Amino acid sequence: MARHAIHLQREIDLLKKKILSLGAEVEESVRRSVRALATRDSALAMLVIDQDSEIDQQEVDVEEECLKILALHQPVANDLRLIIAILKINNDLERIADLSVNIAERTVYLATQDKIAIPFDFPGMADKVQSMLQRSLDALVNADSALARQVCADDDEVDRMNREVYGRVEAAIRERPEQINGLINLLSASRYLERAADHATNIAEDVIYLVEGVIIRHQGPNRENSPNPSG
Repeated sequence: MARHAIHLQREIDLLKKKILSLGAEVEESVRRSVRALATRDSALAMLVIDQDSEIDQQEVDVEEECLKILALHQPVANDLRLIIAILKINNDLERIADLSVNIAERTVYLATQDKIAIPFDFPGMADKVQSMLQRSLDALVNADSALARQVCADDDEVDRMNREVYGRVEAAIRERPEQINGLINLLSASRYLERAADHATNIAEDVIYLVEGVIIRHQGPNRENSPNPSG
């Protein structure tokens, strides 16, 4: 029995390393896609697109590892909660990487057009989203539910920024209708960032579940006061 527990712990430790490695790759993908758009660097954008298949493979590896542990060890309590959380975080990380690819694809198009001014605070929004992703992963590493709750709160700010983008892009289209295609691509990039923030929030919510045993998703503004069933 003790040998089984040691073997399970080894596999869980390896699984943690794999999900953190995937997280680091996804963070880099986001950084590159944002920098590519800000600098109209189509080569960097193509790098993001080309490397997405590696991230997809890592996501598959993590999922297979989770399923193997579930099948072979039938974990319970905290170990089971960890496997469930990692399965969900794994999916959110892969989706964030896909959104980075979407931003990179917008960059490839924009690089072929006349340069246009970005009519909203793209760097500020990108910095906020990257910070949310980084802190959600830090919260996972340190089992820090307080930090995870900060990430959840920050999602409202990104939503507000994204709503402002629509008005600014609409005004820019009225002023420069000949730039409508480029401006719509910039609007899409903003939307992709906002969706990445949603996935970072999902990761933070899964960390709260992992640490506290509380599912706060879909619980609205009073979710901070949710009872802790784990005591």
